[in-house]
Amino acid sequence: TNEPPKGVKANINRTFYDLSEEQYESCSKPDAWKKLLFGLAFFHAVIQERRKFGPLGWNIRYEFNNSDIECSMMTLKMFLEEQQVIPWQALSYVIGEINYGGRVTDDLDRRCLLSILGQYVLPDVLEDNYKFSVSGQYYAPEAGPLEGVREYIKQLPMSEEPEVFGLHENANIAFQLAEAKILMDRVLSMQPRVGDGGGAKSPDEVVLEMAVEIAENLPDILDRESANPETFALNEMGMMTSLAVVLSQELERFVKLQKRMKNSLLELQKAIKGLVVMSGELELMYQSLLNNQVPEMWSKVGYPCLKPLATWILDFHLRITFFGEWLQRANMECYWVPGFFFPQGFLTGVLQTFARKYSIPIDTLNFSFDVLTETTSEEISMGPDDGVFVNGLFVDNARWNAKGHYLDESVVGVMQSPMPIVHFVPMSKPLENLFRPERQDEYQTPLYKTSVRAGILSTTGQSTNFVICVLLPIRSDTNPDFWVQQGVALLCMLDT
Repeated sequence: TNEPPKGVKANINRTFYDLSEEQYESCSKPDAWKKLLFGLAFFHAVIQERRKFGPLGWNIRYEFNNSDIECSMMTLKMFLEEQQVIPWQALSYVIGEINYGGRVTDDLDRRCLLSILGQYVLPDVLEDNYKFSVSGQYYAPEAGPLEGVREYIKQLPMSEEPEVFGLHENANIAFQLAEAKILMDRVLSMQPRVGDGGGAKSPDEVVLEMAVEIAENLPDILDRESANPETFALNEMGMMTSLAVVLSQELERFVKLQKRMKNSLLELQKAIKGLVVMSGELELMYQSLLNNQVPEMWSKVGYPCLKPLATWILDFHLRITFFGEWLQRANMECYWVPGFFFPQGFLTGVLQTFARKYSIPIDTLNFSFDVLTETTSEEISMGPDDGVFVNGLFVDNARWNAKGHYLDESVVGVMQSPMPIVHFVPMSKPLENLFRPERQDEYQTPLYKTSVRAGILSTTGQSTNFVICVLLPIRSDTNPDFWVQQGVALLCMLDT
């Protein structure tokens, strides 16, 4: 296996050192061939190097390799030789959708791939003054001898800034934080588990105290019987409302989690005291509590969450409080979508409510979005006539400009920022085209449950981590491709 070189410069360098003089001079359209060849090599380097930025680069880490660029070079040469006029659309389709896109399983990653390719396979690349980055350091050199191209590559910076990838400078901070986390996790895994004899508590004492404290503070199990009579009331057709069905399903999941937590905490206490055998599952739970991590036996029946144990417990209590209020009030003015196990089901319930109210087929409905000035649920005194108000979302790698009412670039050092309340409004309209949006003043912002963004590919063809694309207005001097390449998304929760 040939590992790709690290860095854009090293990657392009290998491509052109693997290229023979004969291959380089073999096309009957030398100027177009040499310019597009360099653009293709740069594209290949960029999509490989984006992987180091984690979810900001790609939702899923794809193993692009030499066979992709070799196949694309053959395709490029074939189109140039066989066509009098360069077929730009066909070239983009074969390279983006087939040669490279064949590896891409996530639609939003494919959108990003095609957006990046659009910078390197276009008529402008044939002009000498066309630049690949804002800084102007990177461009396709004049169509000359192969040695000249190699000399140009040698003078490129050894390390590249995030702007080469279309990313914000915060992407470097995200990369460094991820590297630091990996290092700290490894150090933590090697930490000795015995007391130092200096009067400090032993691991058994620490874990026992934590187990007792968490168990004592567990909220009461959500009880459907204590609900407001209107919460699960039946209509004239003998059916519950769509949102009541969603609530009942969420309650089942939370009750299962609550029982698992309560039982496992009691068993762990007994095991530490020597009253029962410490099973493999309890041993893993013991280590998790000691490391401030969520036990795996809770995660298996829990919701996706990357928080450490301390903040996970706080978040869990907030979720129980929210659903307890919903039980008592029957309807909420504002819904905390991040609190759901399955937010996709809730949004389908909202569409179904609208469809039943106006007798409209649900498969013709989609959401439109309106960002309010209010930022917290306490500021909302009454729910909307149609749709729902949603609070608790965050913008990842960007921020909401409340004054201008548009999506704006992040402040340096601020990775995520809170989003105001968003009105999800059901409307009879077709789903927006993800790859060729009609409007250039809005960005289809993907909403994910966690910052990992990747999930299991479900039967819908979407990742289980993906919830919906929220259409947001963008700054007037930008276009959707700018935000696609920045990796901007909405999140239901933060990692801390």
